[in-house]
Amino acid sequence: MDLYQLFKTRSPIIGVVHLLPLPTSPRWGGSLKAVIDRAEQEAAALASGGVDGLIVENFFDAPFTKNQVDPVVVSAMTIVVQRIQNLVTLPIGLNVLRNDGKSAMAIASCVQAQFIRVNVLTGVMATDQGLIEGEAHHLLRYRRELGCDVKILADVLVKHARPLSSPNLTVAVKDTIERGLADGVILSGWATGSPPNLEDLELACDAASGTPVFIGSGANWENIDTLMQAADGVIVSSSLKRHGRIEQPIDPIRVSQFVEAARRSWNSKGESKSAEQVKLHS
Repeated sequence: MDLYQLFKTRSPIIGVVHLLPLPTSPRWGGSLKAVIDRAEQEAAALASGGVDGLIVENFFDAPFTKNQVDPVVVSAMTIVVQRIQNLVTLPIGLNVLRNDGKSAMAIASCVQAQFIRVNVLTGVMATDQGLIEGEAHHLLRYRRELGCDVKILADVLVKHARPLSSPNLTVAVKDTIERGLADGVILSGWATGSPPNLEDLELACDAASGTPVFIGSGANWENIDTLMQAADGVIVSSSLKRHGRIEQPIDPIRVSQFVEAARRSWNSKGESKSAEQVKLHS
């Protein structure tokens, strides 16, 4: 399946719905209704602003568990995604932080979401949660057992982390795709709100050899023109928030502004990339 088939564009903009703290997280506020209401508002704002897809993540559950989350988090995220699906018809993905790809795959399979994001699919990363080891072997087998076609977008040298081995971007991209069987790769800056540099994006795209490369952080209406010269899509959140502050809700005006800037950039390139060049592994 290619990007156009999934997102109806060859250069998708994926907006992030950051969920308020969920049950069992340190800052859980006691009301799942408040979580759902905020998520519905943000999803509607992103959709009305023109994004091509959404990804839902338990961003405010920090500090995160490094692997498996509590079952109540899975239950809550399932409910939230279903409520969002009642509002918008966009493709939806899941990111269960910090690195619970199996729970994300389970939710996506049950609610018929289209993709998940996995922070560490292959390799070993030193993070604020400790050492996180990629478990591509478990996740890919689980997807086969579920009999679903949920796509896996995997971070390469993910933000808020350092690799234990040499941080060779080309090798990391190739390993993620060829050995981890990722359907797409994500390149971020070193932290939330920090963009990757253009040279790294170009290296990643060369190494990906046609597998889609997404910008994973730091994109805004001012830099998207430059960043998209060497990427196939973008995942965006911080710059779309009110006043650009991560704790604030999505600002519909900022969404429209970003989408307009991104579309203008891609139109200037003439969307020259063919569907075959940005094909997802089937």
